[in-house]
Amino acid sequence: MQVKESSPVGRASSTSLRIGIDYTSAVNQNAGIGRFVRNLVDALVAIDSPNEYVLLHATPNPGRDPRAPTGPRVSRRTLPISERWLNIAWHRARAPLPADWLTGPVDIFHSPDFVLPPIHRARTILTVHDLAFLLYPECADAALRAYLERTVPYSARRADFVVADSENTRRDVISLLGIDPERVAVVPGGVDPSFHPVDDPARVRALRDRIGLDADTPYILFVGVIEPRKNVVGLLEAFAILKSRRPLPHKLVVVGRKGWLWEETMARAEQSSYRDDILFPGFIPEDELAALYSAAEAFAFPSHYEGFGLPVLEAMACGTPVVSSRASSLPEVVGDAGMQVDPDDAEGFAAALELLALNPELRDDLRQRGLARAAQFSWATAARSLLDVYERVARG
Repeated sequence: MQVKESSPVGRASSTSLRIGIDYTSAVNQNAGIGRFVRNLVDALVAIDSPNEYVLLHATPNPGRDPRAPTGPRVSRRTLPISERWLNIAWHRARAPLPADWLTGPVDIFHSPDFVLPPIHRARTILTVHDLAFLLYPECADAALRAYLERTVPYSARRADFVVADSENTRRDVISLLGIDPERVAVVPGGVDPSFHPVDDPARVRALRDRIGLDADTPYILFVGVIEPRKNVVGLLEAFAILKSRRPLPHKLVVVGRKGWLWEETMARAEQSSYRDDILFPGFIPEDELAALYSAAEAFAFPSHYEGFGLPVLEAMACGTPVVSSRASSLPEVVGDAGMQVDPDDAEGFAAALELLALNPELRDDLRQRGLARAAQFSWATAARSLLDVYERVARG
């Protein structure tokens, strides 16, 4: 296999590490794990001058922008094969094609997206973002679930070290996958500086026009992939309860692409007595999200399970009051800066949203708490935590 190489780096010195990273998810995924990996690698390169990085990825999917950090200590290897066929070769056919043959010699190979490719010599680190496919199997596509059930436990057992996005996921990795606690550490996510309160009226007005809102109508916002685990159905129920109690002018704006098993969510929205007040604008580019969060009166996130919950953190960073589910990792992110409700308690979610709608003092208090809470999370801090893991693994 001929590997396309750009910006080659030399061999590591005795005081630095040469680190290979599977960068495919960062190249091919707009949101979720793709954003997580892009931000984390950007921060690694920005703060870490001694180490060298080799970013290995499959041929980008059509229409994807294969953006990656650059610098004298960063190189890329682009494989002449799609992500689908690379996964088939590595994880179904078990082809003897070690990733560290494709990167060239590296001290550590880090796979940040659930599965570990074959490795010849390097020490290995695997990131497991969540174990929803084991805890909520009914919420996942059957084929994907079968693939993850087979490859993730096998990858975790093979890895020298496992990284989790939260303490909740770390506990899940230890208990569900049987991994030694000494081999699992937490590297939480961060919030990009681009997420901050947006006060530009023209920018907010353009965003409102795009999603079909006038300049004054308040809205409750959800951001995430539309799939059963995110519990948008529960949010629709809570919104209907809220609207039935009071003649509030609020709209519900559900932003995100359709994931697996999205059909029930859309059907429930169509059946709602308040269908005209529910908007599905689809995917919104990352550079427009700050305005979207900032203009919302409240951010509602009723998810059953999250490995970290990045949208909650971004909403707080934009000064938007948060009502979140009290589930999985979300209390670790929200702390005392938002209202938390059981994800199956639609009445509770409706009551929390009603309090926010009627109480500007409460909204202002949560706005200030959220800004302070979000300031505790940064990608630079996350990158430093990951560097500690790299150094620990390199020492053996």
